[in-house]
Amino acid sequence: MTASVGICEDDDELRGVLRSALERDGFAVRATASGSEALRCFSEDPPDVLVLDIGLPDADGRDVCQALRARGLATPVLFLTARHALPDRLSGFHAGGDDYLAKPFALAELLVRVQALGRRGHESSGAVLRMPGMVLDPAAHAIVHDGRTVRLTPTEFRLLAALASRPGEVVRRAALLSAAWPAGAIVHDNTLDAYLARIRRKLRDASSPARIETARGVGYVLR
Repeated sequence: MTASVGICEDDDELRGVLRSALERDGFAVRATASGSEALRCFSEDPPDVLVLDIGLPDADGRDVCQALRARGLATPVLFLTARHALPDRLSGFHAGGDDYLAKPFALAELLVRVQALGRRGHESSGAVLRMPGMVLDPAAHAIVHDGRTVRLTPTEFRLLAALASRPGEVVRRAALLSAAWPAGAIVHDNTLDAYLARIRRKLRDASSPARIETARGVGYVLR
């Protein structure tokens, strides 16, 4: 089956260039020009990967991403933005993004990142992981416990799956970064810490007794 990519980019020329490049690379592409279009189009029929501009005419792309996540979208999201500063990159990850590409960028790099995100999305749809106090459901991208279901973003899911696959063991930071982000993604230490903090909150939201502990200077362990 042909992998699909959604694009939300208000610049007509760039949107056309992205569509052409992705279609030449073998993707089925649907493109929108506004946040409202993206919400309508991609929440009803999610693509395998979503390329989402932050600076949209009618919305902030980060708000669009959060709204899509709230509607159950588990698709990996690659943010495009002209903003290069670390706080801007972190805000994209906090909004539920999985990768971040600053403009101007090389099309070859975008294609590699989209391909990597697509592979990661399919890899995370494997077997259900069970441990005391928690079931990690890859089909729903969610924590399930005692009748409660709490959804995770694709990156959150990959991080928690990496920990859940080795319960009681310290998983090093480098291994978590490798498991959760595409090769070449610029991910700072505080980004990883912020994601783990969000996963801890979601475990609490699910009333799960599972907990993530910090092995200071080394990594994290799920107990």
